[in-house]
Amino acid sequence: MGVDYYKVLHVDRSANDDDLKKAYRKLAMKWHPDKNPNNKKGAEAKFKQISEAYDVLSDPQKRAVYDQYGEEGLNGQAPPPGAAEFSGGPTTFRFNPRSADDIFSELFEFSSPFGGIGETAGRAGGSTFHRGAFGDDIFASFRRGGGDGSGNMPRKGAAIERKLPCSLEDLYKGTTKKMKVSRDVVDATGKPTSVEEILAIEIKPGWKKGTKITFPEKGNERRGVIPADLVFIIDEKTHSVFKRDNNDLIVTQKISLIEALTGYVTQLTTLDGRNLTIPINSIISPSYEEVVEAEGMPIPKEPSKKGNLRIKFNIKFPSRLTSEQKIGFKKLLTSP
Repeated sequence: MGVDYYKVLHVDRSANDDDLKKAYRKLAMKWHPDKNPNNKKGAEAKFKQISEAYDVLSDPQKRAVYDQYGEEGLNGQAPPPGAAEFSGGPTTFRFNPRSADDIFSELFEFSSPFGGIGETAGRAGGSTFHRGAFGDDIFASFRRGGGDGSGNMPRKGAAIERKLPCSLEDLYKGTTKKMKVSRDVVDATGKPTSVEEILAIEIKPGWKKGTKITFPEKGNERRGVIPADLVFIIDEKTHSVFKRDNNDLIVTQKISLIEALTGYVTQLTTLDGRNLTIPINSIISPSYEEVVEAEGMPIPKEPSKKGNLRIKFNIKFPSRLTSEQKIGFKKLLTSP
């Protein structure tokens, strides 16, 4: 017969519906993967087997097929009780197991655990819990870290992530962005309704691309599920002048060969609107880089400090020289 579903649930073959529910609840609370973080894989396999056993034995047709034909009958290798014979062979029964999470939700969240006592115990994180025959919130002891026999927390929706485009000026100075979000909430009667909310997102000076801002449980509310977190992820818009490199700012200036050889004055407007004048008296080679300390991006963990401003140069060489110019350059560059 393969796996013995009666042994899995620790019940005898004459177990009635109440016996099966009681056995399932006890074992499901013990073996739920969230209750066994140190053995999640093993607990998940056990939890699925317990759920499958309950799914089969709590359904009269599935149970009858299983009692007569075992797992082979559930897998379509034997007809259900009283099946008609056709020329093409017997009508077969095929077992399509339900999700273990669906079974768990059905018995623990959408109905009272021991049949008929459905007093609402309150709300936690937007989800409704129910009281059962024990007279307690079945999830309470698990939330407090209780031992075997305590309940399990309801599952939480996967986080909802959205990009938040920010200009380099926003990330340099810091700002507050306001975002309107629309989400479903469940009212006192359990009916979902749509609401709009304005979220204020405070951008700190120096924040980098990829920084996450989380608004806990701002996703849609659904019965029996904790609303998902809403996560905004900083994205950096391309700037027309500056390029960011960690905490440094890089700017590239186009200059002529004459300016590279004889000197150049860089003039820039910073991201906070100041005008900088930076004279460069060195000969500027194609690989030359002028570093201006503390004129880069603010450092988030040390707001009073900044990275550096690095000025690079794109030197425009003449496309052609006359014979006289060539002679003049040779004399200039070879003279002592």
